[in-house]
Amino acid sequence: MADDEYASIWMRPEAPAQQGPGPRRGQSRAGITAAAVRIADAEGLERTSMRRIAAELGTGVMTLYHYIPTRDDLVELMVDHVAGEVELPEQPSSDWRQDLTLTAHQRRALWLRHPWLATRTPGHPVWGPNTLRQQEFVLGTLGRFGLSVDELLSVVGLFSGYVEGFIRNEVGWAEEALRTKVDMQEWIRRAEPYARHLVASGDYPMFARVLEETDTQRLDPDARFRFGLDRVLDSIAATVER
Repeated sequence: MADDEYASIWMRPEAPAQQGPGPRRGQSRAGITAAAVRIADAEGLERTSMRRIAAELGTGVMTLYHYIPTRDDLVELMVDHVAGEVELPEQPSSDWRQDLTLTAHQRRALWLRHPWLATRTPGHPVWGPNTLRQQEFVLGTLGRFGLSVDELLSVVGLFSGYVEGFIRNEVGWAEEALRTKVDMQEWIRRAEPYARHLVASGDYPMFARVLEETDTQRLDPDARFRFGLDRVLDSIAATVER
């Protein structure tokens, strides 16, 4: 197999559209990616097949492979495409906490607009122009503190891990509610008899305390996200401001 078959999608020049009255005429990599994002937003990533996209665009499946060779390439293009929606300054400011807070809220808003991002199985990093711009901004916010590369990647990983973990859980609840038609409040109501049984057993005192002290009417995800984010930033501060 030729080496160029292993090349990143970002290194492959876009194949020209077929000349004349053929099914490839008028298609483009960007247009196919945008159609895929629309389908994923409406139906989920698992439904975003080349066949489904071809039907959306009114073309043949093999036509799509002319522009985007594999599904992995397609998903990478989709991730970078929506990453272009994130609005960050050109350069980090002098306030790293403010910059990371802005990044966290922008990323959460992006994933809530495109829930399939949270359902995508994490894999190799995406090195498209939009994702790299975000990466440069985040690394740049902490790059002036003299951290080694290992330290820098560790604290950025702590930050990203919290943000993405929170959103995956948040989207997971929303996706389950759509699938089962049971939202969080209704799930809590249905689980109450079993919860009372567990509390009465006396085997799970911390679980019982959580149930007793949690106000299920005030499970505000925005407040919980901000609280956890502030704690993560406090941890990062202990490293970068030492």
